[in-house]
Amino acid sequence: PAEAATAAEITDRLAYYADHFWILEEDDGTLVSFVDGMTTDEPTLRDEMHENAALHDEDGTWQMIFGVNTLPEYRQHGYAGELLRRAIDDARKQGRKGLVLTCKERLIHYYAKFGFVDEGVSEKSTHGNVVWHQMRLTF
Repeated sequence: PAEAATAAEITDRLAYYADHFWILEEDDGTLVSFVDGMTTDEPTLRDEMHENAALHDEDGTWQMIFGVNTLPEYRQHGYAGELLRRAIDDARKQGRKGLVLTCKERLIHYYAKFGFVDEGVSEKSTHGNVVWHQMRLTF
């Protein structure tokens, strides 16, 4: 819960950057998985970006990834990876420099499979009182 976005934060994110949500749904509309994040010229993901959707800059050079989420009963089917690949492809087509995310140490190897490089422990993000590694995929 300390790491999860609140309903108000998700509502704000949708208001500011709905085009930067990648969503996978069942035919009946059940939300299975989603990836979201803002764009910015700032090269480092910082905690305030999670909390303040107004920091989004549609012309930003970096696609930040805030969440890679899949319902537990749908995990281990490649859905999050499918959405991440789409986010990467879209950022490339939009002319961004690349993507930035933070993750726990145990997930570094997962994101490395998509081309993200570990830049070490983040000094700008302690979101949810967790140690985060910043990872970057540069085009």
